[in-house]
Amino acid sequence: MAGGDNGVLLGMMAANRAGQGGGRSNGGGSMFNVFPKMVIPVIAYAVVAMMGIEMTQQVFVVPMVNAQLPLAVGDILIILGMIMLFIELIKSAGSGTATILNHGLSMGVFVIALTLFLLVGQFGTAAFFLLTLMALMDTVAGFVVTIVSARRDLAVGGEG
Repeated sequence: MAGGDNGVLLGMMAANRAGQGGGRSNGGGSMFNVFPKMVIPVIAYAVVAMMGIEMTQQVFVVPMVNAQLPLAVGDILIILGMIMLFIELIKSAGSGTATILNHGLSMGVFVIALTLFLLVGQFGTAAFFLLTLMALMDTVAGFVVTIVSARRDLAVGGEG
């Protein structure tokens, strides 16, 4: 009888963990998980471009050992885009509803960025092209990581 009690206890503990979101994160439903971060550098670029600031305008210089590294407005926006892309790739490991919605919104950001790049003169720069490429990578990598993650979850769940 004691063996049966242990099985019931283990089952109750597993059900409790599943109800509390224990184990792997499934993407959650918070606004943080749904909001596509790549929209931040795209909007920042749009604000800077509409203000009439040149993307090649030097902001500051980073002193280095053998030279100096000048950073322009476009360079800083690309750095911001890389940081947001990193955050998006970390978030894309989930397989919940919020994650799927995030991928759809990320695709929307990419389509808007591509449209701006192709049709609006102020957005036809190398800096915005790289931001558009980052939005594409966010979309594609998000779907791929989610599919691989879900496939792995199915394989692990099918063994038990």
